[in-house]
Amino acid sequence: MTDSSSHHRATAEAYDAVAVLYAGLFRDALAGFPLDRAVLAAFAESVRAAGPGSGPVAELGCGPGAVTAHLRDLGLDVFGVDLSPVMISIAREAYPDLRFEVGSMDALELADGGLRGIVSWYSVIHAPPGDVPSYFREFRRVLAPGGLLLLAFFESEGGPVTPFDHKVTTAWRWPADTLADLARDAGFTETGRMLREPATGERFRRGHLLLRTAD
Repeated sequence: MTDSSSHHRATAEAYDAVAVLYAGLFRDALAGFPLDRAVLAAFAESVRAAGPGSGPVAELGCGPGAVTAHLRDLGLDVFGVDLSPVMISIAREAYPDLRFEVGSMDALELADGGLRGIVSWYSVIHAPPGDVPSYFREFRRVLAPGGLLLLAFFESEGGPVTPFDHKVTTAWRWPADTLADLARDAGFTETGRMLREPATGERFRRGHLLLRTAD
């Protein structure tokens, strides 16, 4: 396990420093990626099918809020959480109708079982591998029975868990099976996955896992 407080602080500071540039570059991050949008649409449809009585959806590691807003446009009651205060400030200004909070994915200020769904869109990638099980346990804690979790990550293409030089701060590529196994150990069941090859300008294969808690 790492010293989580120092790691969180370093990650937040790294994103604070590039937040304005990052927000400009990724405001339309889903444009041109129909498979990514399809995964988010499948998640949203699955959440809506579960009914309205089990709480909102949280995007954890929401950055400047574009994916949170996309989930809202898909009909979800959604809010965003991010370590970076500057990112949260940008998200609030860009999407004043949505709720955004500063917080850590592994210590959420949320009640047990209060969420219908969680989206972690390329955010768990920054957690040191030894800390990822604690993130999944926290996700499980705040999800209602039958709640859904969508993970997006950089896939290691058959190799081991591998660090790489992410443009903001160190991140890790994961084998899809390894990440799914860790989620299963935390109480999730995989319902589907999507892997896509890197597009022009991308370095790595992209992975997406859709998981559900026990009813």
